[in-house]
Amino acid sequence: MKFTVSSIDFQRGLAKISGVVPSKSTLPILENILFDLKKNSLRAVATDLEVSVSIVIDVKGSEDGTVTIPARRLLDTLRSLPDVQMIVSVDASSHKVKLMTETGEYTILGESSEEFPAVPQFKAEQQNQIDIVFLKKIIGGTAFAVSPDELRPAMTGMLLQVTGKELRAVATDGHRLVRYTTTGLKGLNAIDDVIIPSKALSLLAKSMEDAQGVMTTNASHIQFQFGSTTLTSRLIEEKYPNYESVIPLDNTKSLTITREDLLASVRRVALYSSSTTHQIRFSMKASELRVAAEDVDFGGEAREKLRCAYDGEEMEIGFNSTYIVDLLSHLDADEITFKFSNPIRAAVVSPSSHRTGEDILMLVMPVRLNA
Repeated sequence: MKFTVSSIDFQRGLAKISGVVPSKSTLPILENILFDLKKNSLRAVATDLEVSVSIVIDVKGSEDGTVTIPARRLLDTLRSLPDVQMIVSVDASSHKVKLMTETGEYTILGESSEEFPAVPQFKAEQQNQIDIVFLKKIIGGTAFAVSPDELRPAMTGMLLQVTGKELRAVATDGHRLVRYTTTGLKGLNAIDDVIIPSKALSLLAKSMEDAQGVMTTNASHIQFQFGSTTLTSRLIEEKYPNYESVIPLDNTKSLTITREDLLASVRRVALYSSSTTHQIRFSMKASELRVAAEDVDFGGEAREKLRCAYDGEEMEIGFNSTYIVDLLSHLDADEITFKFSNPIRAAVVSPSSHRTGEDILMLVMPVRLNA
């Protein structure tokens, strides 16, 4: 196996798939990347057995072949090099990989490609063309609320619901919930509800570049193809919680405020909250919102007041500041609206005005205020 490639092109290509490589695995071969060279087309594959990513890199090939190479050493070497032409050659019997530039030579011990687990052939059952910019947007706006709790596996992924007229993405960790709905997408084919694991979402967000892609699903997997990159992920085969049942319908107290002002205020005041609870307090009346925090253990406290529009009776409610910062950071709007019921019921947060065909709803649970 032998080919010539620009070191920077090689590194950029592998960066798109390296995130799936486990740093430590009970199956050490998974810490490698599989390379398969055919003429001037180099296919690189990485997998952790749940998610697989492949990319095709254009090279100048002179000898076809396959090999697996330790991902970390290869990528560390490529990152440390300037943009130079590199000759990569592999000894078929010893699996030694040589990286040669005009000024250096580096040898890495690879392994036989036969040891690398076969990536299962994907048989598509349902397919959609999808705008990559839009897909990035919904992942960026929802995935932050996915639960890390493996005891509740359904909530460790994003629910994707696609009908002929509407696409909806939902994520929740039990403390906050995000529901992103869009209508009016052309040529949308209905698919069964799927739950995409958070790792796949993270890899998608990092590797997507082309304007258009193809999303296909079957009973157990989902696949995204865009440009020269293909990502295949096992779906979370669990029943997603009935999220609609937790969205309150009777939150009649409304507070409208500039998003950036509130976000900056919460970040400052939260510096004085308890490092354990991160509790902040919202006190609302007429045209004023007071944001306050107190650290009982260390004697610190902070409070700020902001102008707002509030149409309910005076009320105090507590929140975990981390959740509020997350919600506000992922809302793309100048003004946002909170809707409240009482201090122990969930608050609903959304942009004060929605774009055509778009509906974003976020929900955050309150925390019990200290006396």
